[in-house]
Order: sequence, then structure tokens, then C-alpha cells
Amino acid sequence: MHDAYIIDAVRTPVGRKGGALAQVHPADLGAHAISELIERVGIDPAAVDDVIFGCVDTIGPQAGDIARTAWLAAGLPESVPGVTVDRQCGSSQQAVHFAAQAVRSGTAGLVVAGGVQNMSQIPIGAAMTACQAFGHDDPFGGSDGWRARYGNQELSQFRAADMIAEKWGIARAEMEEYALASHQRAVAAIDAGHFAAEVTRIRGVAADECPRRDTSRAAMAALPPLRPPEVGGVITAALASQIADGAAALLIASDRAVREYGLWPRARIAHMSARGDDPVLMLTAPIAATAHALRVAGMRLADIDMFEVNEAFASVVLAWLKETGADPRRVNVSGGAIALGHPLGATGARLVTTLLHGLERTNGRYGLVTMCEGGGQANVTIIERLA
Repeated sequence: MHDAYIIDAVRTPVGRKGGALAQVHPADLGAHAISELIERVGIDPAAVDDVIFGCVDTIGPQAGDIARTAWLAAGLPESVPGVTVDRQCGSSQQAVHFAAQAVRSGTAGLVVAGGVQNMSQIPIGAAMTACQAFGHDDPFGGSDGWRARYGNQELSQFRAADMIAEKWGIARAEMEEYALASHQRAVAAIDAGHFAAEVTRIRGVAADECPRRDTSRAAMAALPPLRPPEVGGVITAALASQIADGAAALLIASDRAVREYGLWPRARIAHMSARGDDPVLMLTAPIAATAHALRVAGMRLADIDMFEVNEAFASVVLAWLKETGADPRRVNVSGGAIALGHPLGATGARLVTTLLHGLERTNGRYGLVTMCEGGGQANVTIIERLA
């Protein structure tokens, strides 16, 4: 069994909805991250065995296997294939897992893994609502098996976030305090240049657009809940990840490829797994997935120097903190998706990229990434810094 190494990792800035990246074709957005990755590593692109990219709502400009399209749009060799992965919000994290599994098995030596999403062009859930044109009002509602098991319950990430807040006794004020801290950490990281090494300028944009420098608890408190209070609505837009556009790409290599091409590994993928949980509660799987990953890896929470837990909603991370007992000072130290944005199919790779650079900046050894995903799922990746 081969080891799987991260040779390099790069991402575009995350653009806000309707912002500077909104009109960039998703293939060009992905191509930019791939091109920068190949240039930084300095390898012959023809040596790459596969391109595995995550993307959600693969319709319109994101359809037709965006992994392959992005590689070709970058002007890279036609001989290299590509495949697109959809594990909802965890799509590009799963792409990293598939890439690592390919090189560990010996079926590939070099794989580009990452993801892309332009939510300004293709709205969240567009693939779900597209079925209406073919006479289906609900992608789940027509399934006898689904109805028999889960009934006709509302399936909504917003409802799930509200349910988590209620179940774990997380007050709106606590979530607003967390959300404000996310913005403050993101702004501080940008100002300190902590993202400079991982971000590649695109069309004049060199920094993440989403963090709000002028936000405040008072501004957050004035926002109405996304769902009516009479049905349990407490989550507001300020407590949710931001709609965004972006791409990220990593080069994953086997130990044999490292030797053959004279590469310098920056990290080893020490563990990768995925677990499922209640699809109606939807966003709680990172709790069980983290416990599972640490147990299988033979590690303790204290062994992890830095965590990236996707901030789909403030309640998700706060419930994870309550259940795991992790040190909040080690979690999302440079802000999370509440501040930095959540370009669905790109976020997993973005988190691994930010984690790698964060470990290098702080001289940490182990880092863990996890995120909630549609269908009540979660991926966990543990990396060990080497360089």
C-alpha cells in the first residue's frame, strides 16, 4: 500500500454572490486553479493520471463533467481524463479522498483533486428544482421507499439548522457571537497575509470578498429568521454560510511518483473516511464522523493541532464543539464559511488547502477537516504536515 501525499494546494479567492467572479464560466474558474497548481509544481501535465473534481448542481455551465472541461479549458493535454463527484457539500473533499485512494492502491501516481462552484450563475438547489420541468415537484416525494421511511417531512438545511440549535440548546445570541468571531478571524487572517500563499489572483481579484469588516452583533440581531419563529425559526442569514463562487485544486501523489518526478511532499493524508446520520436532521454527521475517524486512526482529539469544521451554519459547529469537547481556539482559526463563503463543490478542497497552509504557518503537525453534507453525511480528512 502506497502513501498519499499532498504536493501542493491552491485556490482562487472566494467571490461573493454577484461579485467579481460571478461572470467567470465555471470551467474557467476551475481551469485557473488547475493551471496555477501545475505551474507551481512544475510537472509535465501529461504525467497526471486523472482529474477528480467536486461540483454540486451540475447543470448548465457546470454540466458535462466539469472536471474534464476545466482541465481542457486550461489548455492542458487531452490525454488526461477527468471525473466529477457529487457528495453535496463534501464533493471536493470526497474528490481528495478518491484521489488519495487511487494513489494508495497503486492505480494512479499523480491525481489532481479539487472542486469548483459558481453559485451566482447556478443557484443552490437548481438541480433539484430542474426536475419540475419534467413533471416532478420533489426529487424525493415520488419515492415510495423514501416516504415509507421518512414520511413527508420537510427536508431543508434551514430547518435542520434550527432543529440542531433547539436540540443542543444553542441560543441565537451564542450563534451571533460565534458568527461575529468568524468574520473577525477572517479579516485578521486576510490583513496578516495568512491566505496569500494559497490564493491565486484571478481577473484582478486577489482576496476573498465575503468577510464583512463592518458587521456587528447589533446588525445581526436586527435580521429576521429565515424560517418563521412560530415553526421554530431562529437561524438568520448572518448565521449561515454565504453563497459564493470559487475553485480549489490539489496535487495528490504516491510515494513512487514522488521519487520518479523529484517532488517534495508537504503533507501526508493520514486518514480519510465518511459516515452517515439522520438525513432529516441532516447536518449532524460531522459529530459521529469525527469520533469514528479518530478511533480508526488511533488518535485522540488532543493530537489534532488544527481543525476546519465547515460553517454551514453556526449551530452546526457549536453542536460539534459541545459534543467533541474540542478546543475552540483550534477550530476555524482563520474564519469559516460564515465569513469566507461556501462555494459548495469547492469548499472541501478549499478547507484542506487552508488547513495545509495553516499547519505550515503555525508549525502544527496534524489537522482535521470535516463538513456536513446533504443526505445526512460527513467526510473526515486528517493530514500530517511534513514540510
